Amino acid sequence: KIFMNTLKYLQSNEFLLDVDLWRLFANLEVLNKISLSFLKTFFETVKEHVSKSDSPMDFSSILRKFFQGDLCQTHQIYCLNYTSAVFYLENLRQREDFGIYLKQWCEQNAQCKRLHLPELLVAPLHRLTRYPLLLNNIWKRSTHETEKDFIWSLKEKVEKSIRDLEGKVKWLDNFQKFRQLQEVIIWPQVWDRDKRFFVPECLKQSLRENSSENILSSANRLLLHEGRLTLAESTRLLDVYLFLCDDFLLITKIKRNKKKYGGSDTSLISVCPSLTPELQSFIREGGFCTVLDQPIPLDRLILKNVDPVHITVFSLRNAFLIQHENRYRQCIAVFLLQAQTETAKKTWMSQIEMAISNYTTQHETKKTTAFCFPAESSEI
Repeated sequence: KIFMNTLKYLQSNEFLLDVDLWRLFANLEVLNKISLSFLKTFFETVKEHVSKSDSPMDFSSILRKFFQGDLCQTHQIYCLNYTSAVFYLENLRQREDFGIYLKQWCEQNAQCKRLHLPELLVAPLHRLTRYPLLLNNIWKRSTHETEKDFIWSLKEKVEKSIRDLEGKVKWLDNFQKFRQLQEVIIWPQVWDRDKRFFVPECLKQSLRENSSENILSSANRLLLHEGRLTLAESTRLLDVYLFLCDDFLLITKIKRNKKKYGGSDTSLISVCPSLTPELQSFIREGGFCTVLDQPIPLDRLILKNVDPVHITVFSLRNAFLIQHENRYRQCIAVFLLQAQTETAKKTWMSQIEMAISNYTTQHETKKTTAFCFPAESSEI
């Protein structure tokens, strides 16, 4: 509350007006109100029992009111915003005016007990995970069978709510990640990527309309592994960044462009927290990735290890080969890649092999299901 109310006060005096209160604190005020109401009601029941030892300690009505009400839902709303709030805070902390607000206006307050804002923002998440423990302890000490059954079912519902939340957080995390990758990854037109293809200017616009950038907009696609490697070309070594998804592999060239995110003001870019630290740093520096070739579908990808003999002869280190085949099993592209270390190479190869295996299994299951027709009627 100290951090939130201080920021409101400063904004009322026209300081830090560009700071978004919701992005930092979400529904914290509502959450505080409901949590405090629950605790007060809970302890009033305990107090009443202590003062009147003959009265039974009935928690059922309290638990029903709050756990079947808004308590868990309010926590969920806060938790879904937490990841982006922490990263938004990290971006803001680089500003001098925001740093003064944190250190001089808030952190020096005795009530903060030397805790910083990130340490305080995580508290509601911890509280939500402790509710099942509370319910379990009440269940253990309850003597009434009907009450025990009710509390146990309530505990299971809260645990399910937490599991559902984890799924929502992962989905949201993945969605935000791909949304940012759409901004960072540049898809060159086919005539720019390969000089063999000639397209007159009058026809280019119609081809641009069928852009492939939307390939990353699918909410169901998963990014399994990513990282920087070196691509061996005939005359040079090229820095590349690979994105391994659950259905294709994308190879991009690493490029830097200070104008990409508005020149020098790149330090305050809000970067998706689920991206790798390497890519986050790269984006802040104004970097972007240009697609080197078309995405390689996993059912068209052949992975080969480079023999140690070739490593010595051709001065290749930690190398492996990726082959792209078309639907007729003809090789249409080959990429000779080198990792920084042997461990990194093994990780990449195992991740790709696992992704191909999972993709193949999943699609074989779909095919089997598709060909399982219902039994014919005897009347046909």
